[in-house]
Amino acid sequence: MAVRVMLVDDSTIVRGLIARALTVTPDIEIVATAFNGAMAIPIAQEHQPDIIILDIEMPEMDGITALPKLLQAAPKTKIIMASTLTVRNAGISMQALELGASDYVAKPSARLPEELEIFYRELREKIHALAGARTQRTRSSVVSAPPVASSANSITLLSPHAPLAAPVKALAIASSTGGPQALLKLFSDIKGKLNHLPIFLTQHMPPTFTSILAEHLSKAGERTCMEAKNGDEVKPGHAYVAPGDYHMLVVQENGKAVLRINQGPPINFCRPAADPMFQSLSKVYGKHLLAVILTGMGQD
Repeated sequence: MAVRVMLVDDSTIVRGLIARALTVTPDIEIVATAFNGAMAIPIAQEHQPDIIILDIEMPEMDGITALPKLLQAAPKTKIIMASTLTVRNAGISMQALELGASDYVAKPSARLPEELEIFYRELREKIHALAGARTQRTRSSVVSAPPVASSANSITLLSPHAPLAAPVKALAIASSTGGPQALLKLFSDIKGKLNHLPIFLTQHMPPTFTSILAEHLSKAGERTCMEAKNGDEVKPGHAYVAPGDYHMLVVQENGKAVLRINQGPPINFCRPAADPMFQSLSKVYGKHLLAVILTGMGQD
């Protein structure tokens, strides 16, 4: 069954470009469009799309104002915010994630073929990832299962007292589609805990967005969280985010763990990618590293 998508953008050209790019994929169907938030609400209520791609800057009713109203009109719909790559829009996108948006996508700054192709590929992957998560939840809710297993049909929970191979000295997290929303919840939940550990985080995000993410995680977790800078010494209780468009690594220098960032080739189309981070951390911390991978898109 095709993923049913609704486009909300005040630009007819942008709507047309996105629609043409998405409909080349057989399992994506554009079921509705709207040119502002006010117009989108009754249309979303009527069509109940799987995914809404919601522009931030629109006349009459912008995306951030329309977001909670759309979620109320179509409660099962996943919303992807779309915005140009500015500090202001990055901040608004993070606010939207806190208000219930599932993810964001940065519009290309130029309409060069290679930039557009990257944008379209990312958008298609996020649509598939979010629609897949929804489909999986829907299926699991109707599968016949004993009552004791109905709340976690495909999840295996480890005992909180499971024995560890060695004391944990560092935490590494990789996340992608849906990640920012999950990370805000995670950092809030570990507030006041794990302050003896450094935390390393690779989230698939463009430049500008990663610095805003770090700010929001600092507030949510009440811990120092920052974009990684080349040569910074790793400190306990601090969290380090791979900067947009840079891989983040940790190396051992003069007996200390030190951050290194680089613009090596993208890995599986991603920069930052999680693999370089994990590979470098495994050399520094070995069996003392706790690694967490959140589901999303990509092949890290």
